[in-house]
Amino acid sequence: MSVEKFLKQRAVKITVDGSYMLPNWYDAQGRLRSFACRTTRVSPFRMIVDVPVVGKVGDRLTSYFEEFGKFEGRITETMSGSFLYELEMTHAMREKFADKLTWIEKKQKDPSIRDARNSPRFIPAAPHAMLTLADGSMQSCFIIDMSLSGAAVSSAAQPPLGTPLAIGACVGRVVRHLPSGFAIKFVETYKQNDLLRLIARKTKELQTVSAAADTVA
Repeated sequence: MSVEKFLKQRAVKITVDGSYMLPNWYDAQGRLRSFACRTTRVSPFRMIVDVPVVGKVGDRLTSYFEEFGKFEGRITETMSGSFLYELEMTHAMREKFADKLTWIEKKQKDPSIRDARNSPRFIPAAPHAMLTLADGSMQSCFIIDMSLSGAAVSSAAQPPLGTPLAIGACVGRVVRHLPSGFAIKFVETYKQNDLLRLIARKTKELQTVSAAADTVA
């Protein structure tokens, strides 16, 4: 099925964080790489997923989502920074998943059961950004979540700990590796509006990345 047809079908607009593995993407130890991802639209048959590495039509995936569990399936259409994921499951599994989506949809419409907790970490509306390394090379990335002082991202690149870089125009350094990406600590703490504006910048060159990042603990 095409994305155009899927958008005309009934589905739940829901943001759920997860991870996925593409065929033939390995880390330095020869293990399959795991990348972060996030759903934007879900039905019992397929979903649109925002991702850092899109893959190819026909690629078979293994994925895991916090609220849904483990899925297997294949890519049926690709877009810029996302793909349409066809889910493969038994009839019983699909019925159970449909019931869960119905419950989630009802929960979304009922403010009384929403989590009102204020978390220091948040997810930007636009999850894709650009990484700039100290040598000027650039790499697209997917933002898992962020705070005013750092971000967790996933990308095709996996920089070593201590690597100076910038995400958008926010300078920092890689401080931790995650199961599906890595964490960046910024040189300074930003106000949220400034942070979102700077993250969105896709600079061609940041000459001061390395020098500025030297001040990061």
